[in-house]
Amino acid sequence: MPDVRLASPQGRWILFTTVLGSGMALLDSTVVNVALPRIGEDLDADLAALQWTVNAYLVTLAGLILLGGALGDRFGRRRVFVVGVLWFAAASLLCGIAPNEGVLIAARALQGAGGALLTPGSLALIQASFHADDRGRAVGLWSGFGGIGAAVGPFLGGWLVDGPGWRWVFLINVPLALLCAPVAVRHVPESSGAEAKGRFDVLGAALGAVALALVTYALIGAGDGSPLVVVSAVAGLAAAVGFVLVEKRRPGPMMPLEIFTSRQFSAVNGVTLCVYAAFGGFFFLAALQLQVVVGWSALAAGTALLPTTALMLLLSARSGELADRIGPRLPLTVGPLLCAAGVLMMLRVGPGASYAVDVLPALLVLGLGMVALVAPLTASVLASVDTARAGLASGVNNAAARAAGLLAVAALPLLAGMGPEAFRQPERFDAAFDRAMLLCAGILVAGALLAAATVRRPAPGCRRPECRTHGSVAVPPLEADPRRGSSIA
Repeated sequence: MPDVRLASPQGRWILFTTVLGSGMALLDSTVVNVALPRIGEDLDADLAALQWTVNAYLVTLAGLILLGGALGDRFGRRRVFVVGVLWFAAASLLCGIAPNEGVLIAARALQGAGGALLTPGSLALIQASFHADDRGRAVGLWSGFGGIGAAVGPFLGGWLVDGPGWRWVFLINVPLALLCAPVAVRHVPESSGAEAKGRFDVLGAALGAVALALVTYALIGAGDGSPLVVVSAVAGLAAAVGFVLVEKRRPGPMMPLEIFTSRQFSAVNGVTLCVYAAFGGFFFLAALQLQVVVGWSALAAGTALLPTTALMLLLSARSGELADRIGPRLPLTVGPLLCAAGVLMMLRVGPGASYAVDVLPALLVLGLGMVALVAPLTASVLASVDTARAGLASGVNNAAARAAGLLAVAALPLLAGMGPEAFRQPERFDAAFDRAMLLCAGILVAGALLAAATVRRPAPGCRRPECRTHGSVAVPPLEADPRRGSSIA
């Protein structure tokens, strides 16, 4: 049984290293968008390369994160966490010294694989190490520090881009990892899942990642009309079908399909796909709009996006409590509608835009919508399954959210009519940005309608999972499995 107390020196070291490890992956999910214009300028990269700079990371992270959690359960959570930290650092170093866009994209894919190893382990180590009386507080502190990291991320990214350069957005991970790994080895007790057995679903993980990669490639390259794009689209869909068949037939699948027999679980994941697709597309394009069209520095653009995270940190816990009282249907309907209104308000953001008059009001409305929906969304996912399957439900929901975001980053520029050089042409980018915001708003409205039609209050006496936390506007909430001590984040 875990017996480390939070107030002990060992407890503080465990909290420190798990926050530091997960913080590296979280920072890279929030700071890279701010650096994209400078990366494109320095490497002479087109818009497609910038899309891949974001999506190469998300493809491997989303495709392998469930497998990463399983590896920790089998071979030791501390061991896999440390391997993930060092892997992430090595990939970050490769990103930082990349001589061209091809090397950068490949290194970002390697970063995502490292993130898939370390991200599930960070919360799992807390769950497996701390005494039951301290576990809730430890998770709360971990989540709170993670939220602070998410808030600081765009600001830090902007400062690095405008100061020492965009390469330091990645290189900063190296000293953090060299601090994190030894602390974990020295102070974190090893743990594993006693019931973790059987064969790993490597084929399922590979098919899922390949399907995401090929479909993403087809969406990003669709404007070229190349036969390779058509082949990639067909092969990606075939890989997706293969993934479903493998998960249906093999014993111990990575994603048991019977979990979707819960109508509530399927419905809330549908809402997740809608809202996180809109969020992924919005944050990718907003950072570019503020720099390319409005003309702000990377630091100013990163700082401008802070209000959404600040609102999440301040108000999300109260939003979750309100949803417990009134049920999730109303928050999951009103929240996306508020987000849609905030996105539409971004249509005012163009050349010469004022932060106080044009940008801030839109971000405040968007942030309030996120506050309204994020905590109830997670609670609804977890309440729709047995408590023993909370970790699985959270993992599936997180993978769906990340997949939705990466597909939106791939598809929105295509649907909005952005050409390869759009980010170098402010007028064309501005017009395409407006079209993209209309599409994002439409997706959010679709999510609201789906929630209104399908989401219901959990049954009376429904058992709630032990730890419900969240800490970032761009990353879905995190959940530990209280039975296994593992987590998917």
